[in-house]
Parts: sequence; structure tokens; C-alpha cells
Amino acid sequence: MKLTPSIAALIALIATGAAADEDISDQYPTSLLYAKPVEFIPGVWSATGATAPPTYENAGHNNNLSFIVTGDGVVVINAGASVGLAKALHDEIKEATDQPVKLVIDENGQGHAMLGNSYWVDLGIPVVAHVDAARAFEEDGSASFRAGENLLSDRFEGTRLQGPTETFDDVYNVPFGDFPIEARYLGPAHSAGDIVVFLPEQKLVISGDMAFHERMLPVFPDTDTQGWVETWETAFEPLGATYVIPGHGHPTNMAQVRLYTHDYLVYLREKIAAHLEEGGGLAEAYYVDQTPYAHLNTFDELATKNAGRVFEQMEFE
Repeated sequence: MKLTPSIAALIALIATGAAADEDISDQYPTSLLYAKPVEFIPGVWSATGATAPPTYENAGHNNNLSFIVTGDGVVVINAGASVGLAKALHDEIKEATDQPVKLVIDENGQGHAMLGNSYWVDLGIPVVAHVDAARAFEEDGSASFRAGENLLSDRFEGTRLQGPTETFDDVYNVPFGDFPIEARYLGPAHSAGDIVVFLPEQKLVISGDMAFHERMLPVFPDTDTQGWVETWETAFEPLGATYVIPGHGHPTNMAQVRLYTHDYLVYLREKIAAHLEEGGGLAEAYYVDQTPYAHLNTFDELATKNAGRVFEQMEFE
């Protein structure tokens, strides 16, 4: 199977063991979830994942798993990195509300969004994703599965490959609930088929990997950083959201995710542009100054890789 560059890069990161940031202790030892879900605004809950690479200790829960209590059923955002994580999230949902889960939305085609799909599908719950995310998981899901199996061992038991049951191109409107919920594809961002879930009445967006907080974002070989900046400026921030549940990091506001996503991308691209203008090569590009972001988790794993990949992109822009 041919891997897309983003999935191959993610699997390579898992394989390295990525020592830095792994000493961040699990916040919910009695559950496979890294942290217990918290109600961010009324009816909208999120279990914040570790701001570190996936490990056995964090059970692969290093992205945010969220759910919305709509008044007429629950919408889950991200199926989780395994059947065990999906069940652990479902157990928490049952404690929070008597309303049944009626829909799961996968934010992209990565393993930590989709490998838990089979848990929900076996319960008869539809799983929705963007068409490009579904295609990416169809192409690369088996490799993500093997990586999860090798990393998580017994914590991966019962997991099997299952894609989304429904796909969409631009907008998917949740067909139930007391308020509008819109899954939207806004344009190129971090990986294929990245979508956001927007609650216009609450001015809240569950951003998926459009936005990062508290950890450095990874630039995959196929990440379109120029397109990501444009999507942010023309479609994401114009949503007018006050509240943001990012793909990684604690729920926050637009100013914070702008700082660690949009502004970081602009900063790195400016550094690489200056380096290219001076006739610099790839070997030196790895070491352009990124110290303003050195406090972010995963900086040690990702900063030099990000610089090299942005250089390779910008050489041909």
C-alpha cells in the first residue's frame, strides 16, 4: 500500500518513540482517556488529549475527543484511536446525559480520528467525514492500524478497520437537535479532508486540526502551509467564533489558536522566505530561528522537520 506523506510522517513519529513530552503524566488513570471530559460551554464537552506524541501510557489519546448534547441526542466529534478509547468516551457520555449518541463526525482521516469508528458503527450509529478524509483512511488506514497495534498492544484489542458510513463535500448539517450544528470543509489545512464543526448560535467552533494550542503543529510533507494560511484568513477566522476547541490542546479562544497556528505558520514561512532570499540551502533551513515557539510541547520533535518541509515547499512556490 502506498502511504500518503502525512500518514507516513505520523507513523514515523510514532516509531521514533519521541521521548520529549512523554513525562506529562496521565490525568485520568482509571480510564483509557488521557483526561476526563469537561463541559466547556453548556452542552459542549471535550476530553483533552495529551499534548505529546501517542504512547502506550496515554493510550493514543493525544487529540481532543468532544461531544455535543443537542437536546435530541448526542453528536460525537472524533471516533478515537481505538475501540477502547471510543468505549471510554461513551461511558463518560452516559454519565453526562441520558440522551443517546446519534451521530459521530470524524474531523479528518488520521488514525486517532477514525480507528474507533467500528465501535460506533457496531452500535448502529452513523459516522460522517469529508470525502477526502474517507479516501485518505481507505488508502492509509491499514498502516495506521498496524502502527496503533504495535504501539498500544492490549490497549488496541478489538479495534478493526472501519471507514465512515457517510461522506460530504462542503457542508453537512446535523439533522437533529435544538440548535444548528454544521460540519464544514473550509479549504486546505493540515491534512486531507480536515473539517470544522461550527455552532453558530453559541459562536463556538470545534476546529479539528485547523487549529492547534499548547503544542507545536506538525507540517507533514503534503501539508499546504500557504493554503492553510489562506483558509484561515478567508474562511476559518471569518466564522466569527468566540470559543475554540482545537484539534490539540485545551479549549480556548480565537486569539490563542491564532497565535500558535496561523501566526506560527506565517512566522516560519517568513523565516524560510528570508533564508531563500539569501541563497540558503536545505541544510541550513532546518535551523532557522524558532525560539519564540520553543515553549510549546513537541517543539523538540517537530521544529527542525517543520522548517525543512516548509523550505521544500517554498522552493517551488
